[in-house]
Amino acid sequence: MGMKTISEPIANGSGKNENRPLEENLEKRVKPRRRSISRRSFLGKSLAIGAGTIGVGLLPGTRTARASGDLTPGDAALLRFPAALEILEADFWIQYNELGGIQDPEVPGGTGNPGYTEALEVIEDEMGDYIHDNTDDEITHHTFLNAYLVSKGAAPANLDPFRTLRGSIARGANRHLIGRRLTNLTQLTIDTSWWTRYRDDSHNPDLDPNHVFPQAVPTLGVNQHTAIPRTDRDTRDPNFLQAIANTAAFHFPTIEQGGNSLYPSLAQRATSVEAVRILISIGPTETMHFQTWSDVAGNAPPLTAIDPITGVSVTFPDLEVEDELFDKALIMPEPCPFLDRSLPIVSIIRPTKTEGVAMGALQFLTNMGLFIGQSPAFFAYMTQLAQEADAATRGC
Repeated sequence: MGMKTISEPIANGSGKNENRPLEENLEKRVKPRRRSISRRSFLGKSLAIGAGTIGVGLLPGTRTARASGDLTPGDAALLRFPAALEILEADFWIQYNELGGIQDPEVPGGTGNPGYTEALEVIEDEMGDYIHDNTDDEITHHTFLNAYLVSKGAAPANLDPFRTLRGSIARGANRHLIGRRLTNLTQLTIDTSWWTRYRDDSHNPDLDPNHVFPQAVPTLGVNQHTAIPRTDRDTRDPNFLQAIANTAAFHFPTIEQGGNSLYPSLAQRATSVEAVRILISIGPTETMHFQTWSDVAGNAPPLTAIDPITGVSVTFPDLEVEDELFDKALIMPEPCPFLDRSLPIVSIIRPTKTEGVAMGALQFLTNMGLFIGQSPAFFAYMTQLAQEADAATRGC
């Protein structure tokens, strides 16, 4: 793709559809990394998905045909929906890695943005490694899930027709992927209520669906905020650049806590032991991501900044406090009520209710602004995947 002259300040435009797997578009590594073996080298050639426009109603076999082996249509739907979400996750993690992570054979593309990288390292000096490894994990998740579906004769998740969003044009971004992103990291509205939800010993959203958990960073939960530099202009003011990095630091755990709950919720609907095994094996890695990022987010320096483009203000409070609902040191999940209030409180993942969980996850991501600029066909496709996952029932 040739480089275009782009002057708009908000990176949510669209370009031509990209109908090839994302990995085929990434550049060769530009920075060496101390690793000798790629954790996903064995997966590199395991999946080839034919591209084409896919919309609602165009998923052959997802409703009626029984796949080979013991994979029911319901189990296929339960694996296909997270495969799609993992493709979306990989897309935005790759954007983070291009600008602030480490580029190597595992996660190639991009050249790094020095100012953004430095601002991220104010929060955590190993941030580049963490971003890289989280990105690599999400790539392997969707690659494996799709390969497994194909091996069982089931349709994989394919979002290639929807790679139309612009993304960052700042220094360090992969120039070949401008206009070919799936997700928008520049207009986020971030719900940070997970911070207090995991510190509250009296409420569980499964038992108290109407309870309002306080936000760790209230101003992130309103208006729209960028988590990456949109253009080089965003890197000129150190205070605003740090606010961008802080926004990313809270976006990381906000995303990962969703997967933390999604996988055990979906597993309760699966029929085959192997489908259950896949879901409960991938899920805990999302929990590991969440635990890491929830710890890191607490180190975001307190500040107030105003977006020079949108005029939106954001304030990051000091979370080194004595209040147990906000104290950044209390990163272990506080025990809470589970199943029934007559039972003792227990430290658990929450929520894990399974009814409507897929549509709930899709709505959560949509409300976040992650898909601003996407087409109606994208939402139709994702809605179909979510509805089919929610319709799956556990068989004998």
